[in-house]
Amino acid sequence: MTVDVVLPCLDEAEALPWVLARIPAGWRAIVVDNGSTDGSDRIARELGAHVVHEARRGFGAACHAGLLAADAEYVCFCDCDASLDPGLLTGLVRRVADGECDLALGRRRPHTRGAWPLHARAGNAALSRMLRGRTGLRLRDLGPMRAARRADLLALDLTDRRSGYPLQMVVRAADAGLRVGEVDVPYLPRTGKSKVTGTWRGTWHAVRDMRAVLAEKPRATAGGHR
Repeated sequence: MTVDVVLPCLDEAEALPWVLARIPAGWRAIVVDNGSTDGSDRIARELGAHVVHEARRGFGAACHAGLLAADAEYVCFCDCDASLDPGLLTGLVRRVADGECDLALGRRRPHTRGAWPLHARAGNAALSRMLRGRTGLRLRDLGPMRAARRADLLALDLTDRRSGYPLQMVVRAADAGLRVGEVDVPYLPRTGKSKVTGTWRGTWHAVRDMRAVLAEKPRATAGGHR
């Protein structure tokens, strides 16, 4: 089994040592620098990560650049802010490898007060309801920790390059007949300030952007998946 872990990164110098130290042995960390000015790319390289530079700003742009740089059978995604332990990705990959699901998501479960601000939870709950109406999926979280086969992800032909990327991945996976599952993972206070959901305004801007993803018509598929 080969696994690549995509870590979108924008000024995460403080969190990188903690995150990279928890990448499972034998897995490759792909840090996608999205324009950092704090030396994140240098730190990641010194700590043994494969560094990719993505000039186009946007969470989706960074994630997709990492996916295109990956060559392993399985590809994982995880935030680079120390709010999620990459070591827990082994459980998600195992579910996919064992055939329990095709796309495994980490359902964030905050372990300390303030780890998941109210406005971020509210935005996530709203998106979950909208996702259910669009796809029928009853997911409780649309978090950034996830795992799937690289071939399945590439076949989704993801186009969003901003905050709608994670949602588009789930929507198109459902449309393609992929089985989507959740695994509980502890959610910790992030290191540094959030680039998207650090404020009510940022959260609702992200929700607004994701509405466009939910408005997409299901793509024609040649039969179900597998």
